[in-house]
Amino acid sequence: MIIDCDVHHARKDSRELAEFLPEPWRSELLKYGERRLDSGILQQEGGMRGDSFPPAGGPPGGDPDYLIEQLLDKYEYSYALLTGSGHHITGIPDPDYAAAMVSAWNDHTIKHWLPKDKRFKMALWVAHQDPLLAAKEIERLGDHPDIVAVWFSSTSRVSFGNRFFYPIYEAAERKGLPIGIHPGQGGAMFAQASPTASGIARSYLEWHTGVSQIYMGHLTSLLLEGVFERFPKLRFFLVEGGVAWLPHLLWRMDAHYKGLRQQAPWLKRLPSEYIADHVRLTTQPLEEPRKHEHLHQIFDMIDAENLLMFASDYPHWDFDEPTTVVKKLPASARQKIMHDNAAAFFGLG
Repeated sequence: MIIDCDVHHARKDSRELAEFLPEPWRSELLKYGERRLDSGILQQEGGMRGDSFPPAGGPPGGDPDYLIEQLLDKYEYSYALLTGSGHHITGIPDPDYAAAMVSAWNDHTIKHWLPKDKRFKMALWVAHQDPLLAAKEIERLGDHPDIVAVWFSSTSRVSFGNRFFYPIYEAAERKGLPIGIHPGQGGAMFAQASPTASGIARSYLEWHTGVSQIYMGHLTSLLLEGVFERFPKLRFFLVEGGVAWLPHLLWRMDAHYKGLRQQAPWLKRLPSEYIADHVRLTTQPLEEPRKHEHLHQIFDMIDAENLLMFASDYPHWDFDEPTTVVKKLPASARQKIMHDNAAAFFGLG
């Protein structure tokens, strides 16, 4: 049994969204296409697996039947979380356009994807530039039975612990939906926020290597700004950031909090003690140390048996094949990481 927490489906053509868009966005889309952000860096094949292009044409992840055949049926999935494409959207400076587009993406998925296979579940996209519009989208669709999460792009003007985002968190908590954070894509790697702690990356290789810095920043903010005290039922899952960085971050945060707790007076526990109740990480891209036992040591440090959930990142070039990943996991934790943790987290039974 497998639950995949990151499957990037796509639109065959941007014009498919027109029926879901109000004016003036519909006319703009039909005349000019979707707005994009150009990062100026090279991703070979668009960052996609060479064999993921559908035989009938279109982009990788754009053909539901081919995706089902190549992924869900081949690996006998229980569920696949559809997480979409277009992570540049939170770098778009026009919040009204961004909100209209994610609403159209959501409606497109509901109409054209969910009916294709009962194993499809959906992450609800929101454009967090305007938290009130994002909260409105959660209210609009958050009760749909196949929507099991809210989806954030990591690109943001401010870290996610900031009270600016409270309207989104209130709505997500009220609907019982965890929030997934995914790295910003394309031009969003550079829009509105530095993608690394030291500045702009020269290449996709540099950016991709440093993705964990994004998660270290956002998670530190969520914990130390007291988000989980204010929203005690709110949960997050961090996608495509790896796991090896977490012990260092939590050790350092706990140690500094003990001496500087007056700067976070709202916390009632050590920062690390909020993780088990509020945060999950996905496996992809799973670290590959030279000595395999080192990975298991990291798993032990973070309670991976209960904290990790499998993700493949299909159809991207660094796709983690389920049959390969499972061999790298401790035997005692395989069932939980590949299936049970996600089933409990998303309420999938």
